[in-house]
Amino acid sequence: MSEHSAFNPRRRALLAGFGSTAVVSLAACTSTPSRPSAQTGGKPLRIGLALGGGAARGFAHIGVIKALEAQNIVPALVAGTSAGSVVGALWAGGRDGIALNKLALTLDTDALSDWALPFRTRGLLKGAALQTFVNRELNNRPIEKLDRPLGVVATDLASGEPILFQRGSTGQAVRASCSVPSIFEPVRIGNHEYVDGGLVSPVPAAFARRMGADFVIAVDISQSPVGASLSSSVDVLLQTFTIMGQSIKAYELDKYADVVIRPTLPTMGGADFASRNMAVLAGEEAVRQILPTLRSKLAAAQQHAGA
Repeated sequence: MSEHSAFNPRRRALLAGFGSTAVVSLAACTSTPSRPSAQTGGKPLRIGLALGGGAARGFAHIGVIKALEAQNIVPALVAGTSAGSVVGALWAGGRDGIALNKLALTLDTDALSDWALPFRTRGLLKGAALQTFVNRELNNRPIEKLDRPLGVVATDLASGEPILFQRGSTGQAVRASCSVPSIFEPVRIGNHEYVDGGLVSPVPAAFARRMGADFVIAVDISQSPVGASLSSSVDVLLQTFTIMGQSIKAYELDKYADVVIRPTLPTMGGADFASRNMAVLAGEEAVRQILPTLRSKLAAAQQHAGA
């Protein structure tokens, strides 16, 4: 079971984003909730984490989670797009930042590359290996049975509409969210085919809000188009997505994110798995840099909520 939601026509017309592929993995709506409204009874803020796409740069999400947890800032829910859906799913499944870090450093990314041989016109990779990996790491638990609420964003290939998976096979939803067109085969779920969620929601802050977050921490790991690494065909493809998705991302982050964390990874391309540890450290450093602002905004939001 899943939920369709359409952003305004301006966003759909731009149809772009920043995705990830299995070979480089880990390598919203007709009516979307607005900014946090006042709560009653002094309830704690429901913090949502929005993890964006960015291929191998997605390892930075792990550093962000580690640093937030070290500061006792633990989100209540997570929405993920593409690489962000991989990290988000594993975190929602119960792993903390330290455990995610250990998994990342030992991950055999080559094992996630299942070539569609003979090569087919709809994609070079099947994506089944990524689906199997995620399901295995989560003991085959569906999204609704994970330890924390998880939303996985994908794109309906026929309509261009965004979709938020909140039930069903976790691995299959993540596979759909990571299915970059022409690299991955589209993923069929029910009567629909889905591709990379970054095409419609590069950093899913609006979806985190829709899931019930009062305060959204968004993590943008995409490269700046200026000076981006273009050393591989994957880098070129992701650069194209980045250029086309700038307006979509800016609109969503400005409207729905309370704080945006941007790890600094100037020389890391989308297929650079050798730099995974550097990416984790960059995520941690980005949190340290923004921590005073984050704490101030959290305190203000909590005060506004009536605590």
